[in-house]
Amino acid sequence: MKRIVIDQKIAVCVVFVAALFMSIMDGTIINVALATIQQDFGASSSAINAIVVIYLICIAVVIPASGWLSDRWDTKRVFLTSLGLFTLASMACGLAQNIEQLMLTRAAQGIAAGALMPVGTTMLFRTFPPHQRIQVSRILIIPTVIAPAVGPVLGGYLVDRLSWHWVFFVNGPIGLAALIFGALWLQTPQREQVGAFDWLGFILAGTGFAALLYTLTEGASKGWGSPLILSSAAIGILSLAALVFVELAKAKPMLDLRLFSIPLFRVSNLVAIFGSAAFTGILFLMPQFLQNVAGASALESGLTTSPEAIGVVLSSQLVARLYPKVGPRRLTFGGVLGVAVMIGLMSTIDAETNLWLVRALMFGTGVGMAYLFLPIEAAVFAQIPHASTGQASAIFNMQQQLGSALGVAILGSVLALNHSGTGINQNAQSYQYAFMAAAVLALISACVALFIRDRDAAATMAEHGEHSELGHSAA
Repeated sequence: MKRIVIDQKIAVCVVFVAALFMSIMDGTIINVALATIQQDFGASSSAINAIVVIYLICIAVVIPASGWLSDRWDTKRVFLTSLGLFTLASMACGLAQNIEQLMLTRAAQGIAAGALMPVGTTMLFRTFPPHQRIQVSRILIIPTVIAPAVGPVLGGYLVDRLSWHWVFFVNGPIGLAALIFGALWLQTPQREQVGAFDWLGFILAGTGFAALLYTLTEGASKGWGSPLILSSAAIGILSLAALVFVELAKAKPMLDLRLFSIPLFRVSNLVAIFGSAAFTGILFLMPQFLQNVAGASALESGLTTSPEAIGVVLSSQLVARLYPKVGPRRLTFGGVLGVAVMIGLMSTIDAETNLWLVRALMFGTGVGMAYLFLPIEAAVFAQIPHASTGQASAIFNMQQQLGSALGVAILGSVLALNHSGTGINQNAQSYQYAFMAAAVLALISACVALFIRDRDAAATMAEHGEHSELGHSAA
């Protein structure tokens, strides 16, 4: 019996999509289970919040080292090890008997996720040549937007019908299937030449990013002027400032910050930071508005926000066809400007607004976001040398984490500052101000996109890439 042969491009896409879906969904599905977990364990609010924060901090600590790890041990080995750890940690989370065990297993999940996405991205962009990346992005955009939409709905269903344990157990079959598939059909790539592990860079990067992420995620709830938040912000800023000097002085640093000298990489990262802030901020803000102001149920809230994902998926098919002819600059600018308009219109909604209008605005936001996601993902690595893909992937994934945290921090702070009283109209007004802030973030992203030069992304715009084969399978 002959072994089935699967093209390497298909194999990489399959395992990466599965891992991407699990990782992104895990960040949203747990939110609906927190209240039940708190009740079951009799835990404090701070302990429950720590379940979320410790996951994000562990991701931030590991991401800077992911580029070195993938170059040193090869992407297949590191990716499958991370995938296996993430799957096991997910099952362990579901089996936790107390809040301390859950914190420990969530930390293990975060450590695995911190390597999973950057190494997967490195593997993907080393497998596909530049002219095929826009088509690959059209496929990969599906889990990127479906997972945040599915997470709350699926999480609510599992908690109501089964138990909170299943929001973690659901990762088991997906992770195991992807792990077996990857072990059988992923090829072992050639290792890159790397220097010794940069311990000082790792400590500074891990400390700086973790402290800054903690500041952004906890600042609104603990108070931006609290000693803990001020200390965390100071540690983060000083550590990252020291990181810049240390890494620029090294021939083979943990994070190759010289990559920011490449204009397209630098500008694309800035566009993505503010775009991610607006996108994640809306996903954070809208469910709260729907439940706290409009009086929607958790399920109705999830179904009202889900048109955003439908808009991204449908629009991405058109964006992929336009990209080779139009280029990233105009597509990104026009799309994110449209997002700013849609979010700006959200600042007019209140408790009496028809939910179908909200769904239409969410759909329009998704349509515009596709014009950010696909062009940036295709263009950001266009001028990155093959050997530096791991480093670039670590930086790109780190800024996405910070961008998402920035969006939640800004909108959460605006919401808290403008919230007064308990009346529905007063609540609605505080959300309206927060929506305005999200629109400003999107507008900043659009303005930065004007500095993208299409000629820098020429390698990703080759017409023949649109119809190229991504792979085949044969017996």
